Amino acid sequence: MIDVLVAGGGPAGLATAIHAALAGMEAVVVEPRPGPVDKACGEGLMPTGAAALADLGVAVPDGRPFRGIRYVDGPHRVQAEFRDGPGLGVRRTALHTALAHRARDLGVRVVTGRVDAVRATGGGVRAHVAGGPEPCGPDLCGPEELGARWLVAADGLHSPIRARLGLDLPSGGPRRYGLRRHYRVAPWTDFVEVHWAPGGEAYVTPVGDDLVGVAVLSSERRTYEEHLARFPGLLARLDGPPATPVRGAGPLRQRVRRRVAGRVLLVGDAAGYVDALTGEGISLALLSARALVGCLRAGRPEEYETAWRRLSWRSRLLTAALVRARRHPPAARMIVPAARRLPAVFGAAVRSLA
Repeated sequence: MIDVLVAGGGPAGLATAIHAALAGMEAVVVEPRPGPVDKACGEGLMPTGAAALADLGVAVPDGRPFRGIRYVDGPHRVQAEFRDGPGLGVRRTALHTALAHRARDLGVRVVTGRVDAVRATGGGVRAHVAGGPEPCGPDLCGPEELGARWLVAADGLHSPIRARLGLDLPSGGPRRYGLRRHYRVAPWTDFVEVHWAPGGEAYVTPVGDDLVGVAVLSSERRTYEEHLARFPGLLARLDGPPATPVRGAGPLRQRVRRRVAGRVLLVGDAAGYVDALTGEGISLALLSARALVGCLRAGRPEEYETAWRRLSWRSRLLTAALVRARRHPPAARMIVPAARRLPAVFGAAVRSLA
């Protein structure tokens, strides 16, 4: 029987499988998409995320360090540097490739397919895999079924496994969406920039020596170009051609009852999500994967819920506060000016997230 079966081969799923393999467990990943998995995201790893990647033994050949966060709103700007090393801007596809190579080197097997049903058994779970493999060993319970001690759902923001287990809660509040594309221009700063405008934000991440990613976040359903037109100062800097198509994600906010349901555990975006505004998604996924496997290894899977909450509370609190402020135009207009007038507070918030 497989020790850890991971549904989803993105960063959260691969990181979980790598940690399991490093702990001496047999790990298998089920992922429907061959090759690197791309999705709309800010592509910035906070310093804790960059350190967690190094702890996995993963070296990303392509990427660009950044040393802090800068908020920009017209003439107002404020920035804060990290204290404990740089963050890392990296293309999602490059990160996926590096994680996949590390997993393969550790003996993690990747099965092409999608987990579309899960049932509990004595001491484990059995997962039905649509488009799965033919039997090839004792870990395969049937032509399209895999047996494991634990199933980790790392199947994304709108996790089908989470929904089937009845773990979704109503999201509440306005629905926010993200759109992202890349531009072939040299980064003009070694900070991640968050540009503010009425109705949305633009999140700029340097991901290479001649490439920046620009993600726009908003509750308004507009085209990417219509959103970007709200940021004329940023638009003037994007004088290079678009390097990638527009990718979208949302609604972003996902509320979850709990992250442990019997022998199924949730990690990454599947574990719950507030918003992309503070850019902590990938870093939190990497840290949560380590905590999850640590709980399994200790024989105390129920403690993962507390561990996840402890890892994420600062990010959830600050992100929720910023999103609430965005709902009220007078408060929204004061975010960057207030941060500029209180640089110590802004710096403390950035370093807390980092």
